[in-house]
Amino acid sequence: MTSFSDHYSTNAAGYASYRPRYPRQLFEWLASVAPNRRVAWDCGTGSGQAALGLAELFAHVVATDPSAAQLAHAARHPAVSYAAMPAEQSALASGSASLVTVAQALHWFERNTFYSEAQRVLVAGGVLAVWSYGLLTLHDPALDELIRHFHGETVGPYWPPERRLVDEGYRELELPFAPVAAPAVAMKAKWTLEQLTGYLSTWSAVQRARADTGIDPLPDLVEALRVRWQAGETARVIEWPLALRAARV
Repeated sequence: MTSFSDHYSTNAAGYASYRPRYPRQLFEWLASVAPNRRVAWDCGTGSGQAALGLAELFAHVVATDPSAAQLAHAARHPAVSYAAMPAEQSALASGSASLVTVAQALHWFERNTFYSEAQRVLVAGGVLAVWSYGLLTLHDPALDELIRHFHGETVGPYWPPERRLVDEGYRELELPFAPVAAPAVAMKAKWTLEQLTGYLSTWSAVQRARADTGIDPLPDLVEALRVRWQAGETARVIEWPLALRAARV
């Protein structure tokens, strides 16, 4: 079995609770470019955020992840089958899926091996779609600067090197199939400070900083955010632009 970098199993419950949900617009577009809506394969599904969105539009979604702990916290859906397996070496039949998706996970894969596996699993004319989201914005300069400093300086040294692909917004990512023009899509949520704190706690760099230093870097940031959070405001709109790439085999 292919080895993988496991940065999330120890906080699988937090990941399931606090990661944002992808917009329906994304899944409607994916369904529109897939040759049919029978089977979609969601690779590196984690706790199933993308799989659940796909399940509203595809008859069957196979959602795989090498982390059994992540899958144990995934929300169940009658159209979704979860299985613990690496994306680079799946048990799916050749030519069995019309769509293969990777949400916020491609940077952990052995990409060339995965591309070959995706090509094997996809039907003729099937689509591979991958996306990621980077640093959030609260559309408030003071709050955004606090988040940027925390991301780049406070926990900056603790980000795994694979994260660079996400931070670059997939700018240099090239899929080895015929490109499919993708729309601009943004992910939004309206969160309280407590929800935002829960999300920040799922960052792999935060978890690594805690493990390496024995100190939690989050409380100081949360207190600084709280001071600048508008008085009487319980929730704020948070936005993550998605870097979306797609190609057809």
